[in-house]
Amino acid sequence: MSLALKSALTSSPMKWAVGGWSLFIAENLVLSENRTFIIQQLGDDGYHYLYGFLSTAAVGSIMYGYRYKVRGAGPFSWPVGAAAPPAAKAASFIVHAVALGMASQTFPKFQIPVHMTSDTAESAVAVGPAVPASVPAAPRQWKVRCPFDFTDSKSQTGADKSNPHRNLDGSVELHGLDRVTRHPGLWSFGLLGVGSALLVPSLPTRVWMSMPLMVALIGGGHTDSRHRRGIGGALCEDMDKVTSNVPFLAMIAGRQEGGSVLGAFSEFSKEFKWLNAGVAAALAAGWVSRRGSASSRVLSSALAR
Repeated sequence: MSLALKSALTSSPMKWAVGGWSLFIAENLVLSENRTFIIQQLGDDGYHYLYGFLSTAAVGSIMYGYRYKVRGAGPFSWPVGAAAPPAAKAASFIVHAVALGMASQTFPKFQIPVHMTSDTAESAVAVGPAVPASVPAAPRQWKVRCPFDFTDSKSQTGADKSNPHRNLDGSVELHGLDRVTRHPGLWSFGLLGVGSALLVPSLPTRVWMSMPLMVALIGGGHTDSRHRRGIGGALCEDMDKVTSNVPFLAMIAGRQEGGSVLGAFSEFSKEFKWLNAGVAAALAAGWVSRRGSASSRVLSSALAR
């Protein structure tokens, strides 16, 4: 390990970048793992008061570290004041698009708020079969509709992990994000952090912004472990077998649709809310375009404080 790299990894800003988030992860793991014992000693209210106090302290250390120790600290991946490199922007867009696309699937299905309709069918029913074929068709016209399709059922998500719905053959019925990960919220948050980190030249800041991904990986995995044992929730064996904490792992590993990877992705594509994802991709492009050139100004102001 070079002296410069060792110095960067052991610097005070880097320790604060990792330390606050590590404290948050450790505090959540210890308290949730010992949930039953603590409730026996302090009661349910006492447990939640303790959890809230320690979580607030951990989050406070995260924010203090960022504000006073991490933000704008060196070393830097590229010169402060310069725009992010094209490769960094491209990678950031991909990660942001995946994160926002995943989050967009939790919203009702978007649809174009106006559509073309025709009253031809209704007119035919009204006049009956005896009307000559020469009767002109009813004119097509634009009609306004709700921008959200609340009737869509193929892209439902949020399956009951303790007692999921079953297909006719007895297999677990999966929809939408349930195929991808058991913790879409955690992973969306973590990936947003990584996407933002790619646009920042400060290495300690990049590490700080990437730490939520570790929260998703470690925290999500520990939540699953507790729920398998019936601590604070439930995760039945059948649901566990066909889903995963890490996004897309169960699909790629052939644990869905009878072991067919293509079948799993094919079914997911049918349930995927494409317009939602398109809006998410547009937001990701706008954010990266803006932050990729403006992040230098943010860091400059931070360095000038």
